[in-house]
Amino acid sequence: MLKIATFNVNSVRARLPNVLSWLKTSAPDVALLQEIKCPDDQFPAFEFEALGYHVAVHGQKSYNGVAILSRPPLSDIRCGLPGDPADAQARYIEAVVDGDVRVACLYLPNGNPAGTEKFTYKLAWMDRLIAHTRHLLASGEPFVLGGDFNVIPSDKEVYNPAAFDGDALTQPQTRARFHALLNLGLTDAVRTFHKEGGLYSFWDYQAGAWAKNHGLLIDFLLLSPSCADRIESSGIDRGPRGEDKASDHTPVWCALR
Repeated sequence: MLKIATFNVNSVRARLPNVLSWLKTSAPDVALLQEIKCPDDQFPAFEFEALGYHVAVHGQKSYNGVAILSRPPLSDIRCGLPGDPADAQARYIEAVVDGDVRVACLYLPNGNPAGTEKFTYKLAWMDRLIAHTRHLLASGEPFVLGGDFNVIPSDKEVYNPAAFDGDALTQPQTRARFHALLNLGLTDAVRTFHKEGGLYSFWDYQAGAWAKNHGLLIDFLLLSPSCADRIESSGIDRGPRGEDKASDHTPVWCALR
């Protein structure tokens, strides 16, 4: 069994005790981390390696940043989403786990406010992701796209749809691109087993959102057809969000045969 989890840690150095505690408790074979918010040379690789993980990092000072932790060896590590050589934001890294499954860790742009250059960048980034996913599918290689997609795919994934009418995460262009990605043949791991509303992976720090369960589901693991055939279970681990000094996200996971 291969357990893969995605977790936007909201600064890996600030949350390091929380992340280490989660790894020890949940014991994923592969952990995809987003918003590590540090350059490569400041990533706490030693602490993760001490737990038995191989580490691949694509970092950036103060912002963004993604990393892959894997108990099996990693190979063919690639940093950056293809399609725009001028894009300097550290939002994408992929690698092959134990010669078996390619895993991609992504931190999709937020895009707010809608209608600005930030939103244009978000949509262009999503177009590049769709193009790259087509390439991965054409290769026939099993793969998982995991991370913080900064998309609310439908009203079922938000506690109060009306409050997010103008948000970049719910705009028709955003949702259309996310569904175009799924329609290439990918499977949402969590929705394979959990169809209901009220499932969330993010709760804002403001206005008591966590206590009120005012959340959003914006973190996903999307599986290629051959990986979808291997899925055994999936879920959302709410525990880390309730800890002191928690990230505003919590892990999403799946297990593959």
